[in-house]
Formats: sequence, structure tokens, C-alpha cells
Amino acid sequence: MKVFWNMTKDIHLKFCLLAILVFVQNSLFSQNLEETIYSKTETFIANKNPKSYDVLIKQESAFKDDISSKDEQLAYVFLLCNKAYYLMENNQLPEAISNYENAQKRYNAHKLSNMSDFDITEYCLKPLGNLYTKTNNYTNAENTIKYYINLADKSNNTSHYISGIINLAVLYQTRGMHESVLDLIKQTEKISSIPKRQKEKLHTLKTSSLIALNRSNSTNSNVDYSKSGTTYNEHQLQYELALNQGDYEAALKYHNLAISFQKKDSFTAREIAKTHLEKAQLHYLLTDYKKANQNLEISLQTLLPNLEPYAIPERTSLYAENTFIDIFDLLARLQSNPEKALQYYSLSFYVSNLLTISVTSQESKIANQSANRKRSEYCLDLLFEMYQKTGGLDIFERALNYSENQKASVLKAVFEKKTLLDQHPKDSFLIKEQQLLMQQERLTDVLIKTQLGYEISKNDSLNKQLLDISIQLKTLQNKIALKYPQAETHISISKIRSQLLTDQAEMVVYYYGQRSLYQFIISQENTIFNKIAINEKFKNSVTDFIHLFDNPAAINNNIKAFTSQAFSLYQQLHVGEISSAKNVLIIPDGLLNFLPFEALLTKATESNNFSNMPFVVIQQAVVYNSNIELYLDPQKTSKTKKLLGIFPVFESSNQPLTYSIKEAESIKSATGGTILMHNSATKQSFIETASNYTILHLSTHATGGDFTNPASLAFSDEPMMLNELYSMSINPDLVVLSACETGIGKLQKGEGALSIARGFQYAGAKNVLYSLWQINDASTAQLMTLFYKSFQKTESAFTANRQSKLNYLQDPEISAVKKSPYYWSAFVYYGKLDAPKDTNLTLYYVLGFLTLIFIVFLILRKRIINERKSS
Repeated sequence: MKVFWNMTKDIHLKFCLLAILVFVQNSLFSQNLEETIYSKTETFIANKNPKSYDVLIKQESAFKDDISSKDEQLAYVFLLCNKAYYLMENNQLPEAISNYENAQKRYNAHKLSNMSDFDITEYCLKPLGNLYTKTNNYTNAENTIKYYINLADKSNNTSHYISGIINLAVLYQTRGMHESVLDLIKQTEKISSIPKRQKEKLHTLKTSSLIALNRSNSTNSNVDYSKSGTTYNEHQLQYELALNQGDYEAALKYHNLAISFQKKDSFTAREIAKTHLEKAQLHYLLTDYKKANQNLEISLQTLLPNLEPYAIPERTSLYAENTFIDIFDLLARLQSNPEKALQYYSLSFYVSNLLTISVTSQESKIANQSANRKRSEYCLDLLFEMYQKTGGLDIFERALNYSENQKASVLKAVFEKKTLLDQHPKDSFLIKEQQLLMQQERLTDVLIKTQLGYEISKNDSLNKQLLDISIQLKTLQNKIALKYPQAETHISISKIRSQLLTDQAEMVVYYYGQRSLYQFIISQENTIFNKIAINEKFKNSVTDFIHLFDNPAAINNNIKAFTSQAFSLYQQLHVGEISSAKNVLIIPDGLLNFLPFEALLTKATESNNFSNMPFVVIQQAVVYNSNIELYLDPQKTSKTKKLLGIFPVFESSNQPLTYSIKEAESIKSATGGTILMHNSATKQSFIETASNYTILHLSTHATGGDFTNPASLAFSDEPMMLNELYSMSINPDLVVLSACETGIGKLQKGEGALSIARGFQYAGAKNVLYSLWQINDASTAQLMTLFYKSFQKTESAFTANRQSKLNYLQDPEISAVKKSPYYWSAFVYYGKLDAPKDTNLTLYYVLGFLTLIFIVFLILRKRIINERKSS
């Protein structure tokens, strides 16, 4: 027994010694790894160049999988930040962003702030926010800057707080949000002990925004522009003021003086390129095109040192840098050959795509899309001139693609993601992407409500959460792109015509630019390319006609003015050049999104009787869509028709919808659908049940919002804001929005109105019937009753929408006053041209069979008579 105990004790002792040895070795390894990371990083910092960077990358790949302890994580964060800084200095911005993102992710995930005084704001978050600004990722930039402003506020770090205000102001200036800049800087006025350099920067930003707002002579500006400046900032402000006032000679002088104050060796390649670009822009404005071209060449050579002089760069040599966009745009303007100009514009679009490929929020995507619109219009100008000279379907098709590439592209991308998920419903990447996108919109909704004071956030890190989701989405979307590569889309006239033939339709596409409205008409026999000048007269024609629908009296009190304007606009928009096709598909743009085309008049009339007026709706069936590709995209229709109706009624409010009760009863009778009324029509009940139905009908109040407040939809308990609707995932065959202003919202260039209707489209509805103005409760109930009667017979929302309006106009029980287009033309249908179901098909078969028997009988009878006569 004693021997056994001794043996056991020896084994136990040996085991303990071994464990201690392993622990010591691991500790030494851990310590050595931490020191190794710092050592390798410091070696690289001492001699930064491409060769030493490559060495660091190889060393990093050898040890990064072994990193485990917090000390090692901190060392690696230090390495990542220095890598990112080097990449940023060398214009490798996407790679720099990825390294900074990795650094901040590790720093937060391992809670390194609890064990170290490493300044994550200074060495990671500040440059990351600035990089997001430089690469047009505006949402991430704002979330990053606001995140470290919040950190600085909590830790009473005035320097970081003011830096955040400065960087946020720079971001807002980049986006032209100058009032927001002034509001931000006003917040700093009560802060004492701001360092002199930061004070000067705040003053410069403030003055710069005042200049942009044409308020530079305000008492808020302390710069005396009559005297020669003595600092870089003063010369820069004088340059901006002169440029804003159109004094380009003075602007060039002050620009050169500002540059002279800068130390040449402190300029990065990007800053040098920017400087020469600004000079080129000034020379262009001074019509000195030779010097403009020379400065653009210097700017381009600075960013691409290996480029041959005056050569057009290959796409493969370009990278995500927004300076390229301005260079190529101006080079395009300088070309006398339109094809060469289009080559440069094509490079601008390519770089723009490089910049936005990792953008995940729809807000940033829309902002970038808006910036591309101006370039699209220049391309259309060139192609229209070429078309006028030579004609040709190829030029028409190219122009059409420029028109559509920057139109509703965010909405189109959402549909593409949903389609891909439908095709691969079990793919974990696609499922996770959908979840993150919905979470992103939910958080954005909370953030907006918090900023507007609608609710108090229980979480002070919304910006951080949104940033984290964006980083996750970017990583995920890179994997999805590799797994499911998407080919570059091109819209062909032959494909359009094929679908139009099926739909017995013609297509009219509009592009609403800054200077011109372009129109494309496509039929089986012909294509028409029109250019309409957007001058004050034209804009007034459109806006005046739209304002006729602000209230019912505007039309009824002056019917003659209405008929005159309705026919005049019909002519100005060349709607008469559409042939007498049975159906017309209209893809509007800009202000035309708010125009009821069906209420235009096809010819002049002296009639005061609305029933007898030649409205477009009487001549043709009109359907709308946001983009040609959305029209061409095939849709799956559910076999069953299950309707969910939402009717809050609001009986106890000052805006009751009394007639919606009758509307609900008629819809229930016609469809047998599920109707949620009064207090049952809550937001939560809608969210929980909407995805179970193929038809959604909402009879309620809605608002189009304004520049501050987003569009919203009312339920019996609380409203649903637009971003909350974005966060839903539904797939109904049809959404009917029997509510005011559901098609109205903040108008975004290219994307259209950010309305409740678009919210439903974003959530997954491809067919939507919605209103363009504040509709009348009683007439809406009548129209909806007529709509569902027709829909039950035809199973075609497209057909039922038109038929309900025709029936409304011809109903003898409706007064003449109520037949004004104010009452019936508010509803527009966006979606597919679904052919009506022939409910009398069996009867036709029977009649056809009886007719055939009768014909045979007549033939036989005649033969018998002839035989009798011959015998």
C-alpha cells in the first residue's frame, strides 16, 4: 500500500511539474508573441515602404491565428492601426478602412479599454470616420464620428469632442448640409478652453458654410475680405467667396496664395491631385481649356504615376478615390469627340461604383446615386446630339441605359437580394444578410425617432450598433458576391418589346434632369427620343397642374383653367406621340412622380361635364413602374387570394374615417378577407400577421413627411414610421393603400419619393395601388368598392384600377361635382400588367359549340334541299 502511495505521489508530482512547465511556456509564448507583434510593427514604422509592408504582411499571417490573450489583441490592434495609416497615406483607402474596422472590432469585442489607455479614438476612429467621408460612405462616417463624440463626452475629453464636431461639420459640408454645420458649431460656443487650432478650424468651417449659403456678409463672419489674407485659412476662405460670387480670376489668385502657405513636403499625393484639380476647374470656368487640361493631367499623373501622358487609363489601374471622378468628369467636358467624352464618363461611373460597392445603408446609396445623376444627364446630352445626327437603335438603347442605371437602383437592388434568397432559401449567408438589413432599418428607425424627440432611447450606442452591423454586412456581402457573382445588367430594346407584346402595351420613360427632360417612347413599330427643356415655364406647368389637386375647389371653381392646363401638359410631355395601344406603361422621374397622367386631356375641350371629358384614362389603361428592370423582372403570383384589411376608423378623433366602415363591409363581402377594425387595427397586429396574406388593404391616415420628418402610416394605437416599414419582410401580390399621400414623400433624385408606397415596395411588395394627395373619404370608399368588384371578376389589379375609375365617372348616382379628377385620379397603380381573367370563358365555349352545330345544321339542310331539287 505504501509503495502504491509513493508511486501515485511521484506521478502526481510529475504531473504538477509538467503542468507548471506548460503554463510557464505558454506564458512566455504569450509574452513573446505580444513583444513580437510590437517589435515587428515598430520595425515597419521606422522604415515604411512597400517592401517593409510586404514583410509585415507575411509576418502577420504567421502569427495572427495564434493571438488569444488581451495583451496580444491590444498589440495586434496597434499593428492594424499602423497598417491602416500606411495604406491611407498610399491611397489604398478600401484596404485602410478594412484594417481600421478590424482594429475597432477587436478593441470593442475584447473590452481592451478596461486594461489599457490606448487612444482608440485618436488612432482608429478619427481616421476611420474621415476615410468613410472620403469614400462617400456618409452613413458610416456619421455613425463613427457620433460614436466617438459620445465617448469623448462621457470621458470629458474636450479635444476629442471638438475634433468630432469638426469632422462631422466637414462631412456635412461635403454633403452640402450647411445649416447643419452652423448648428453643430453653435453647440461649441459655450465650451471653454478649446485649443487655438481647433477654434480656428471651427471658425473657418462656419465662415465657409456662411459663404455657401450666401450669408458671408453676416455679422457672424469676422473675416475682412477686402484685405489680403495672412494665413492659409484666410486665403482659402477668400478663394471660396470669390468662387461663390463668380469672380474666377480672384478665386484663382487666392487659391494660389493659399497653396503658397502650405509646406510642400506636407502634401500627400491625394492633396496634390486635389490642388491641381481645383486649379483645372477654375481655368475651365475662365475658358482657358489648355491650362485646365494641363492641370488635370498633373492631377491624374499624381494619382497614377505609371500612366502614359494624356492616355485614357485602363479600369484595372483605378481604385476607390473620389478625386478620380471629378478629374474624369472635367476631362469629359473638355472633349470635342463625344465618344471619347463618354469613355471618361464611363470611368467616373466605374470609380463611383468602386466607392459604393461596400456601402450598406440605403441612405448612403441614395446620396451617391443622386451625385451620379448630373453625370448621367451629360451623357444623355451627348447621345441625344448623336441621335439627332445619325439616328440608330444602338444610340437610343445606350441613352436608355444611362437613363435607367441611376433610377430606383436602391429599390432594384433590394428586389435582387430578395429574389436571390427566394432561389436559395437555405443559404446561411443570404439569411443572415436579410436579418442584418432588417436590424439596420429597425435601429435607424429608433435613431430617427430619438433625434426627433418621439421617444427616448434606452441605448446610447445606436451609432456604434449601426456601424457594427454595416461592417458585418460588408464582410457578408463580399462572400455573397463571390458565391453568386452578378453580371452587369444591360437593358435591350428587343427584351422590352417582347414583354410589351405580351402586355399589349407601349412604354414611356422619362428622365428628369437639371436642364432637360428626356423622353423615350418604345412600341413594336417605333422608338422616339425626345428632349424637353426644363425652363421656368415648363416647371410651372408641371407644378401648377399638380397643385390643382391640393383641394377639391381648385378644379371645380375654375374648370376652364383645368381643361386648358390638362391638355397643354399632355402636349408638352408628348403623350400624344404614344399610339393608340391598349395599355401604356409610364416610368416617371422627378416631379413627374407626383403627376396623375390619367387625368390629362387628349384634346382641347369646352365641356364643363367631367363625364364627357377626353381623359387619358378613357383612351388607354395606364400603369406605372419605378424602373424598366423592375417591369421586366418576372413575378410569381400566389394561387390563393387572402386579404388582410386594416381599418382603424379613428371614430373618437378629430379626423374620423366614417366612410371606411362601408368600405370595409364591401371589401369583406367581395373577398371574404380578414378585417381588423377600430382598436384591433394596431401596428403590432399588422406586423405580426401581414406576411400571412397575399393582399394587404390599409384604409387609414398617412403623411408624406417633410425634410425633417419621414413619411408615416397611422394605426389605431401608434404610427409606423418609414424605416420601420423598411425593416419588414413581406411578399404580397398586391398592396392597396387607401390613405392620404401614400405616394408622397421626400423626393430623392433617381430614387423617387421616399413614401409609404416605396416603403412597402422595399419590404417586398411589387404591386402597389396608392394615392398622390389627400383623398376624400367618401369617394375613396366608392372607388374601393368598385375596384374590388372588378378585381373579383378579373383578378387583375391593373384592369380593376382603370375600370373602377371609368365606372365612377359613368355612375349616375355620383354628382357632377364629385366627378372631378380630384376625387378619382389620386390612385396610381405601380406593378405588372396582369391580364384579366375571362370569367365568361365557359359561356363562350358553349356559345361557340352551339354556333358550330348550327352552321353544320345549315350546311346539311342546304345539301338535303339541293339533293331533293336535283332528284
